[in-house]
Amino acid sequence: MRACLVTGLCLSVLGSGAQARAQHDAAERAAWNQEVEPFRIVGNVYYVGVAGVAAYLVHTPAGELLLDGGLPESAPCIAASIAALGFRLADVKILLNSHAHFDHAGGLAELKRRSGAKLVASRPDAGALQKGTQESLGSGGAATFPAVAVDRLIDDGATVRLGDAVLTAHLTPGHTRGCTTWTLPIRDGKETHQVVFYCSTSTPGYRLVNNPTYPQIAADYARSFALLRRLSGDVFLAPHGSFFDLDGKRARLASGAHPNPFVDPTELRRFVDASERDFNAELARQTSASR
Repeated sequence: MRACLVTGLCLSVLGSGAQARAQHDAAERAAWNQEVEPFRIVGNVYYVGVAGVAAYLVHTPAGELLLDGGLPESAPCIAASIAALGFRLADVKILLNSHAHFDHAGGLAELKRRSGAKLVASRPDAGALQKGTQESLGSGGAATFPAVAVDRLIDDGATVRLGDAVLTAHLTPGHTRGCTTWTLPIRDGKETHQVVFYCSTSTPGYRLVNNPTYPQIAADYARSFALLRRLSGDVFLAPHGSFFDLDGKRARLASGAHPNPFVDPTELRRFVDASERDFNAELARQTSASR
């Protein structure tokens, strides 16, 4: 693997002081931004992200949808991956976002500029996307990324349609106020699958108790876990490959494993259970410390 080209765009958005501390150091960013070979996951869903940060392409007869833009410096790599699969960046009609963090929204402005696609985003996260500033919910400052115009605001339960693809937005706030888990039914040969593009329910240094900027953060997490338990899906994908063993599954898929290793009707529930346990432990720790 090699690192994607780092452009002046990326370097121009790195802050200093609290902002720089909130962002990953250069070495970790470079490791995350290593190129990986794009591939078909299942049906019409393709992986076009980088080593540490995911991005997904959904192919339809009417063009393509792209979910997430990686880091600011990931945009050239994502564009190259789309081309390597035989698709054209100009045919990407819709951009979606899981959540307004610099490592998932950073490349959206450049990809939007180069493709002419329309950006669809949740109403609560739209402000951060359009300001190019990631909200700080705990330790560290607010990370920055290139601001991007939002063309359509969506709320919980909204659908996004292109060709024969219909994605449904499920707002699962906590990690960000507008964290959006997307679901997509697909056909793969004679089989039908429900793909779940998980947002995130991790709590990286977040203040869960007495948070002055997000007082309802713990309640939002709890509601999100309850919603996620009601979802059904047998293909679990997420914004970081480490969440779902991307590398291991990709290797097994390439070796001809059958059934498809990305198809697992138990994985979503197992991930939600583990994440909720981690959340409850951190909430209990912070509650005790605040007394």
